[in-house]
Amino acid sequence: TAGEHAIHIHQTADCTSADGKSAGGHWNPTGKPHGKWGDVTGYHKGDIGNFTADENGNGTISMTTDESCIGCGDSTKDILGKAVIVHAGADDFTSQPSGAAGARVSCAGIIE
Repeated sequence: TAGEHAIHIHQTADCTSADGKSAGGHWNPTGKPHGKWGDVTGYHKGDIGNFTADENGNGTISMTTDESCIGCGDSTKDILGKAVIVHAGADDFTSQPSGAAGARVSCAGIIE
């Protein structure tokens, strides 16, 4: 749907449940509180942010980081085997534990 949506990395690449809950909670290997990506007060490594979808439901997000890797083996950075989840609403970057972003509406596994 059109509008602002949260996007997060979740604990596991399991997208088998219709509600996306099989992917677990936000990926948070450092045990920080939920927040805005890069905030000095802390954030989950899976707290990516928000993006805007157009009237056809299409949207893009782009970022560059050294906070994550695919297949590097560092448990605080490696997103292989995690899931990318899009939520129905926007992340408020404050509410614990997940930013009051609403239902999970899309799930994709990071598998290679």
